[in-house]
Amino acid sequence: MRADRLVATLLFLQTRGRVTAREVAAELEVSERTARRDLEALAAAGIPVYSQHGRGGGWSLVGGARTDLTGLTAAEIRAMFLVAGPSAASPELRTALRKLVRALPATLRSDAEAASKAGVTDGTDWSRLPVTAGTPLLDALQGAVVDGLRIRLGYARPGSPPGTRTVDPLGLVTKAGVPYLVAGTDLVAGTDTGGGEAVAGSGHAGLRIFRLDRITSVEVTADPVVRPEGFDLATAWRALAAPMEERMRGATVRGRAEPTAGRVLGVLFGGRLRLGGERADGWLEMEIDGPSPEVVAAQLAGLGARVEVLEPPEARERLARLAAELAGLYGEG
Repeated sequence: MRADRLVATLLFLQTRGRVTAREVAAELEVSERTARRDLEALAAAGIPVYSQHGRGGGWSLVGGARTDLTGLTAAEIRAMFLVAGPSAASPELRTALRKLVRALPATLRSDAEAASKAGVTDGTDWSRLPVTAGTPLLDALQGAVVDGLRIRLGYARPGSPPGTRTVDPLGLVTKAGVPYLVAGTDLVAGTDTGGGEAVAGSGHAGLRIFRLDRITSVEVTADPVVRPEGFDLATAWRALAAPMEERMRGATVRGRAEPTAGRVLGVLFGGRLRLGGERADGWLEMEIDGPSPEVVAAQLAGLGARVEVLEPPEARERLARLAAELAGLYGEG
């Protein structure tokens, strides 16, 4: 489209100060004749563009005039390029960022370019397995959310056979690096058919969370999404996430740990771990929240004698059973 090309030509002029028709043609991938015609069109439209013939000539903006097409502050530009730098962006976003850089005043351009190179997003875990859904699925989900179209979703929840259901995609949320789809379903509050990760309580019946790395297929339909009245993605996410977070803290295990085990415990349990002061025996007081005493005990088993669970009894019994099983499998004789 010529209007887009004229804007790109103006931005290129601002970036370079003085250009030739040949340079514009190479930058915008058009013929030299088309580039010259666009430069003349800018001048005819009242833009202060003029040409200088002869050696060292070219096209320039009169007096170094500029057109700031962004209206962004320096802090806003830096924040945007830090989040959406080219090293982590899709091809479309990289193209948009390049265009934006050309539109920025010279005083802001260097900061934007530096911010765009300040971070890298690695989409795999340490075993090199992807931790997000494949790009085609993610693109399809984003398109369905933006276009407001229902989708037929293939989903494989651990421990359950994969299935397909029709949902209303309402938004995408990333929590601790893991992306989720928030969608409306035909469920009522308090029911669970295995089609997602959580059902919100009163006021959010039918809303459900789907982990993107468990989505196996996305088929976009022609049917419009039915959005709940007054729906707000952030509010809905908090309502959906709260029960899951509560389940992660459904039980507390108390005990003691060697000081050298503190770092490993921190990696295993994060904010669910509370280490207290040093005991008379030189060990540390330890409290850990988890879904159940048995689950926490199983997670602690790998630390062997570096930790001791004192209560509740269910956690100690679980560790005793695990110890007996391992001794029977690996013990001598």
